[in-house]
Amino acid sequence: MLTCAVVMAAGTASGGWKIIKTLGHKMVKLHPIHGFAAETSSATILTLAAHFGMPVSTTHSISTAIMGVGFAKNPRSLKFGVIERIIWAWILTIPAAGLVSYLILELFRICGWT
Repeated sequence: MLTCAVVMAAGTASGGWKIIKTLGHKMVKLHPIHGFAAETSSATILTLAAHFGMPVSTTHSISTAIMGVGFAKNPRSLKFGVIERIIWAWILTIPAAGLVSYLILELFRICGWT
C-alpha cells in the first residue's frame, strides 16, 4: 500500500499541473462558473456511481464533465484534437498497465521472488 501511495503521489506531483492546464485551458477555455458546473456534475456522477457500487474514474468523470460544459457553452469552442488525444490515452491506459504489470511479474519470476 505504501508503494502504491508513493507512486500515486509522484504521478500527481509530476503531471498534475499539466493535466489541470490541459483540461482547464487547452481543451476548452473555462471561467469559474463553468468550472463550478463541471465539478458539480462530476461530483454528482461520482456520488451516484458510488451509491450503486460502480467503479468510476474520477479523472474520466471530470474530463467528460468539462467536455460537456464546453459543448453546452459553444460546441465550436472545444478543441477536438486535444479531446482525441485524451480519448486515445483512455483507450491505451488499460492495456499498457496490463503489459507493465505482466513484465514486472515476469521479472519477479526470473529473480525467484514469486
